[in-house]
Amino acid sequence: MVRAATAAVILSLTVGLSACRAQSPYLPVEHPRPGDTVCGAAVCGAEFLTPAFLKLEASGRPGAGRIHILQIGDSHTAGDQISGQVRSRLQARFGRGGRGILPAGLPYVGYAPRQLSVATTGARYLPAPLIAGGTRVSMGLAGGQGRLETGAHLSLTLDPGVPLTAIGVCGQAGPDRGTLQIVPDIGLPQAIDFRRETAGPLCAAADLSSGDVGLTLVAVDAPVVLDDVRLWGEGGLSLSNLGVVGSTLMDLEGRDAATVEAQLRSDPPDLILLAYGTNEGFDDDLDPAAYEQVLRGRITWLRRVAPDATLMILGAPDGLRRRQPTPGPERWSQSCGSERDWQTPRALALVRDVQRRVSEDLGVAFWDWYGRMGGACSADRLAGGTEPLMRGDRVHFTAVGAEWIGDILADDLLTTYDGWRAGRTGGD
Repeated sequence: MVRAATAAVILSLTVGLSACRAQSPYLPVEHPRPGDTVCGAAVCGAEFLTPAFLKLEASGRPGAGRIHILQIGDSHTAGDQISGQVRSRLQARFGRGGRGILPAGLPYVGYAPRQLSVATTGARYLPAPLIAGGTRVSMGLAGGQGRLETGAHLSLTLDPGVPLTAIGVCGQAGPDRGTLQIVPDIGLPQAIDFRRETAGPLCAAADLSSGDVGLTLVAVDAPVVLDDVRLWGEGGLSLSNLGVVGSTLMDLEGRDAATVEAQLRSDPPDLILLAYGTNEGFDDDLDPAAYEQVLRGRITWLRRVAPDATLMILGAPDGLRRRQPTPGPERWSQSCGSERDWQTPRALALVRDVQRRVSEDLGVAFWDWYGRMGGACSADRLAGGTEPLMRGDRVHFTAVGAEWIGDILADDLLTTYDGWRAGRTGGD
């Protein structure tokens, strides 16, 4: 019996070892290479980025200050997965200049920005309505407001290593507003008073002690309404992402001009990335001429309110929707997938065409997101791989996919900058 039991144990161990040896070692999944762009270059109209590149070139010099990139857009921007990857890559090269501008609260369920965590107690977040150019509301670029009743808290905790030397806030002052107390982990609380005789936007800032990794904002004596929160380091680069789920470029027409101007004056951006187009492209009733008029108008407006900023359009990426079960107007341009059950909205191509033509005409850089992710039907291919890079909706990227496309955008910006700099310095 003992010999039999021993033989059984030896046999089981041998089988186990054979099974282990039979297992294939883990190999990283190889992601697709970037596709070709419409202009054959990493960034189309790269020469229009010269003002921003000059500031990047000077960023390492003493007293150069911080470089601020501001991305405005839809859900691709709001999630901060793509923009967060670009932020990390650029900060690794040019230094960490702080987390940048954030919505003042929790704009949607599951909000998880990079480099920090956000929590609220008693505070509400009111998103701006998706009004597509209708009646203006007193909200700024973040597309929503944090509303803190007396005693409500907004807490911000930064990841280790993320610098924090100053905090700024923009909000709505007025006779019925109160005091916002800033309670840091280190140092004494500071206060910003939003009570004013005349209602209107107000931006203010406070310096913080070195070593702070957390802050709590409290409305102490009356309600406080905040349009954004700003977290800065001393130098280096920051990238702010202000996106609204479901929004279009047309929604920017509903922002309060005075609030936006106050926000942009408070922390002027050096480079503005316009990342709209997906939701416009899924609008079957899109009027390309009207969209072009809006795009031209928004670019002109941004140049007026942020005169020192360089602009770049992130062209609309590929996106698909399921084939409609009932026949109807032909509002799609092609079918994708093995069963041909995914459709490309026809308006998406119209949006990209307008974006490209306007960028050339107005002297704005253009990044061909659609081409870089693989062109036609790429949303379906990226969703069906061993490690999917797009979600099942064929519109949004997975976490891995967001890092992949974010790396491509960062690589394209860095490659374009290096090429520009080599042309100026002779390759040194």
